[in-house]
Amino acid sequence: MARARLNSGDVPTEDLPKPKLTKTTLRKAAKLLSYLKPYRTKFAVGMVFLFLSSLTTLAFPALLGAMIDAAQDKQSYRWIPPSIRYIGTVSFLILFTQSLLSFFRIRLFVEVAEKSLADIRRDSYYKLITLPLDFYSNRRVGELNSRLSADLAQIQDTTTTTLAEVIRQVILLTGGVFLLFAVSIKLTLLNLSILPILVIVAVIFGRFIRKLSRQAQDKLAESNTIVQETLQGISNVKAFVNEAYEATRYTKSLQAVVKIAVKGATYRGIFASFIIFCLFGAVVAVIWYGSSLVALNEISVGDLTTYILYSIFVAGSMGSFPELYANIQKAIGASERVIEILEEQQEDVGLDQEEKTTIQRIEGDIAFDQVTFAYPSRREVTVLKNVSFTARAGEKIAIVGPSGTGKSTIASLILQFYKPDAGRILFDGVEASNYKLTDIRNQVAIVPQDVLLFGGTIRENIAYGRLTADAEEIITAAKRANADDFIMSFPEGYDTVVGERGVKLSGGQRQRIAIARALLKDPAILILDEATSSLDSESERQVQQALEELMKNRTSIIIAHRLSTIREADQIVVVECGQVVAAGTHNELMDKGEGLYHHLYKLQLADR
Repeated sequence: MARARLNSGDVPTEDLPKPKLTKTTLRKAAKLLSYLKPYRTKFAVGMVFLFLSSLTTLAFPALLGAMIDAAQDKQSYRWIPPSIRYIGTVSFLILFTQSLLSFFRIRLFVEVAEKSLADIRRDSYYKLITLPLDFYSNRRVGELNSRLSADLAQIQDTTTTTLAEVIRQVILLTGGVFLLFAVSIKLTLLNLSILPILVIVAVIFGRFIRKLSRQAQDKLAESNTIVQETLQGISNVKAFVNEAYEATRYTKSLQAVVKIAVKGATYRGIFASFIIFCLFGAVVAVIWYGSSLVALNEISVGDLTTYILYSIFVAGSMGSFPELYANIQKAIGASERVIEILEEQQEDVGLDQEEKTTIQRIEGDIAFDQVTFAYPSRREVTVLKNVSFTARAGEKIAIVGPSGTGKSTIASLILQFYKPDAGRILFDGVEASNYKLTDIRNQVAIVPQDVLLFGGTIRENIAYGRLTADAEEIITAAKRANADDFIMSFPEGYDTVVGERGVKLSGGQRQRIAIARALLKDPAILILDEATSSLDSESERQVQQALEELMKNRTSIIIAHRLSTIREADQIVVVECGQVVAAGTHNELMDKGEGLYHHLYKLQLADR
């Protein structure tokens, strides 16, 4: 059983490595700040409220200290009368003002953040759905979904709370340190003498503990992988009676997690004990030394109280910075991943429904002229080599050949999912590059082997072919696709929910829904990519009838596995190893008495 591989789509954002704050990373993150421009006025007002609310917070220790001195008939500050009632009243007024300021600050910041994040989400989604298919060839859906969910959630958290909190803590720290010096220089110098020891020990222990945490996360990821791959391959586990082996493997993995976690807890306990000793030791030292200064009448009891409160503010601000810094690092990492998407080169398709209007009509002629192509993700493998064929308007052209010879690639090139590396693709004698991309795709429809239906109703899935179609047009398309009977057999009829990817419908039913969708689109060129190869005989008969209706009066490119279904084609193009090795009608190819088509047809007759 192969081990499941972890990737960025499987790992939570908080577990991803945090980038260093360099000029490059900050420059990339700053690009997202441009989304704040439409809301810069509200953001500026919010900053004013933030500044004022932080200043009012710094007033409380001074007022409380003055209140204590007033209780002893002492005046702490010239501008504050030694009246307990006056000071208490002023304190409550400032508290009320701060509450109002905080309300408006939070309200404005959240509004600005939510609106700007909605703009980023919209642009990221728009970019994703307009990127070429090559972008998706090397990426997984889980990874891209993470960009729109986890990464943007991290950015959202930072813009709504972290940035404002950083600014608030900087104001509290700066103002607090200044006021500490103003209250007592001697006590402040005592505090500062302890600070370097705390910082050095915190940095050393912090790095070591983070390393152990990373190891524990890695081991836990390994154990989760064991659970995932075991449950995915549970039939194999049971078939080989390896339940005990898997249980033992999982137990050993958990034991490794526990061992590292206990080791980490030991060091965290030592670190926490040291920090607690230092912090409370600093408090005891300040009160002890401060009491001595009170006894010497160098400061008052109110001043000592004010100093202790300011010390708590400063300590709280300093203690919050590591977490705030880590959040900013994670947000910058998330910003980089989102910026990667926003800077990708998108296809030239409009996001306005009015831009879907076809400007340049295609009658149905299509030609491949010496087309050579290799997928961008696999440049070393040339899929098509000098492929040439022509289809006239209204003709049925079948493309046959062994698996992996490039038949479906031809369909992708017709739809302009990719551009040829050499040669030309022409519509009505005009090169594809001279058409708008939307004009080509508006007039080409495909019915694939594996039909993808959206999770809504049957009506919505058929209407996806032409969003402006009314109910009567949808029903007409369904009848022509031989689908109306089975649709009306459901209790909800056309309002039946098909489930995710259409799981509630059979393969034949999904195919007929897809055919109805194509009929509603009414394309000039139709591509049938092995549309009946995975169906049983009865479903194939019903779908084939619907396909005959769909192919009327339009150019049809039929990629076929069952050769019996393309005997009446106007031309059969035989592809082998990415090259056209033969072309002609069924009779012409069979009359040769040899060749790939003759061989494949005889093999299928023998299998019956």
